Amino acid sequence: MPASREPRASGGAPLRLLHVSSGNLYGGVETLLRTLALARTEQDDGAVHAFALCFEGRIAEELRAAGAPLTLLGPAKVSRPWLVWEARRSLMALLQREAFDAVVCHAAWPQALFGPVVRTAGVPLIFFQHDALSGAHWVERWARVTLPDLALCNSRYTAGTLSSVYPRTPWRVLHPPVRDGGAGLTASERASLRGELGADAADVVIVHASRMQEWKGQRLLLEALGRLRQVPRWKAWFAGGSQRPEETAYEEGLKAQALALGLGDRVRFLGQRSDVPRLLRAAEVHCQPNTGPEPFGLAFVEALYAGLPVVTTALGGPLEIIDASCGVLVPPKPEALALALRGLIENESARRTLGGGGPSRAKALSSPAVFLGALEDAVRSVAREPAA
Repeated sequence: MPASREPRASGGAPLRLLHVSSGNLYGGVETLLRTLALARTEQDDGAVHAFALCFEGRIAEELRAAGAPLTLLGPAKVSRPWLVWEARRSLMALLQREAFDAVVCHAAWPQALFGPVVRTAGVPLIFFQHDALSGAHWVERWARVTLPDLALCNSRYTAGTLSSVYPRTPWRVLHPPVRDGGAGLTASERASLRGELGADAADVVIVHASRMQEWKGQRLLLEALGRLRQVPRWKAWFAGGSQRPEETAYEEGLKAQALALGLGDRVRFLGQRSDVPRLLRAAEVHCQPNTGPEPFGLAFVEALYAGLPVVTTALGGPLEIIDASCGVLVPPKPEALALALRGLIENESARRTLGGGGPSRAKALSSPAVFLGALEDAVRSVAREPAA
């Protein structure tokens, strides 16, 4: 590697990190990437975060809007090996052209496709674990071939599954950064948004904001709300659009379920929204009752920042987020969920008490400044010193 390409982990220059991801969907990984891009615009002396994606999409647009360095590697598809080779060549050219102290592959798919390129280029390789691993999926078996220098796990729950793919890789837990959604709505803004979405001042609004995937608990929440038909003065908003055909079919099934339960006038499906922080600040309760373990759960932290009590199931990463100071944990059963929701619908004091504990809890878990410092420490632990 030419001298100008040597990493700069020591000395006065800031660290330079390259984050590699697919870019074709939008979820927790993409939210983290956007947070990193925005953090660079707000901190002049922090690490430089550059990004490499395979596909155009919402996250590519957001990274450009934030002024972040972005390289499109090409639409790599495993079913078309020549596209994978072209994307790999693009990444190698980038690594030869620019000096990075580390490359961070976000999830198993980019680790499998691009880990070997990073290794060949002689740049430290970090695997950011966003999901629980089993070692059984073909992508995970492929990723296992290339060992990272370090794994960063987004929760203690996911860290507990890392050994199924990387049993000897050192690891650290870094809860993902979540930005405070900003100032609350004015009374008129709040009333206007609620009115637009079918809620008046006396309604207790329950909000669920996530992708349309069954394990995210939309169906379970509807089952619980069906048991609360006779309870007055509540409404429910489901924010989140479908990104794949199976998600579209699932969403249509949810709408049919709401009608069958007699909830058609109390439940609104809002589709894909870019104003989730505003929705949260216009609601009273956040409820995402996962039926399977969530790796971490950025939506829960966003709800805590908004001052909402959180009701969720006692599974996976949310156990590291929600405690008795800010929410209610229940088993994944409609009866238990309905009971918890009814208690908050009917008790404004309980909502205020739990909501009041949210912002400090969110900041302690997911402060972007704390995350960025921990990420730089992790990179320095594996960055290679420049040659003498």
